[in-house]
Amino acid sequence: MYKRVIPLFFLISTLTCDPQGALAQANMVPDLNIAVGGESLTGSANGVSSAIKIVLLLSIFSFVPALILTTTCFTRIVVVLGMTRTALGTQQAPPNMVLTGLALFLTASIMQPIFHDVYTNGVSPYLEGAMTAEEAWREGSEPLRKFLVRHSREKDLALFLEISKTDFPESPDDVPFLVAVPAFVLSELNIAFQIGFLLALPFLVLDMVVSSVLTSMSMITLPPVVISLPLKLMLFVVVDGWHLLISSLVQTYQIT
Repeated sequence: MYKRVIPLFFLISTLTCDPQGALAQANMVPDLNIAVGGESLTGSANGVSSAIKIVLLLSIFSFVPALILTTTCFTRIVVVLGMTRTALGTQQAPPNMVLTGLALFLTASIMQPIFHDVYTNGVSPYLEGAMTAEEAWREGSEPLRKFLVRHSREKDLALFLEISKTDFPESPDDVPFLVAVPAFVLSELNIAFQIGFLLALPFLVLDMVVSSVLTSMSMITLPPVVISLPLKLMLFVVVDGWHLLISSLVQTYQIT
């Protein structure tokens, strides 16, 4: 208690006895001047606008994970990879970090043409000052919107058009971006579960065969997974399962 009170007492005494000296010490603190590209962000009207742009960019970057999940093929890929691991029954092999990293790089490879169009049509002209923010958003989001609509089911688009109380467009080019995003996510989940079912079916049959054989041999105490897991791994490796799975996923996103 006394250790905290004594330093506080000396601090108050110093400020009271020599306030001008304390203020002089405070005035010696250097001013903070932030400059980006040779332009100061403080002390000018243009600096205020530049600071606002930086804040907006940082805010947009905080939404990048959500954009990756909802506007790219990442959702379908990571769900299919996870269901493949579940069908094999390997518990945590491959681990989640490996599956997520593989899904991210596959997403980057598949979406590279779309990202290039977004940067060329919207981001680059805006950074060069040739477009306003509204024009850059309209031109830059158009390639991504077309991708979302192309890979969305009509019934999902109709559902979210009805939910948002939006008039049904005459053509796919008129579908709003905010309608295309949830419709795309719903379609991706539906397709991912269909692929997962097709992947799990042969392994389920193998589990049933192994269980029936063990039961007929009166080996009830032996867990079927002890026998079926090596057989499933051998089958998956023999048919080159990872190569077939990845190539099939990539081919479903042929961008023309």
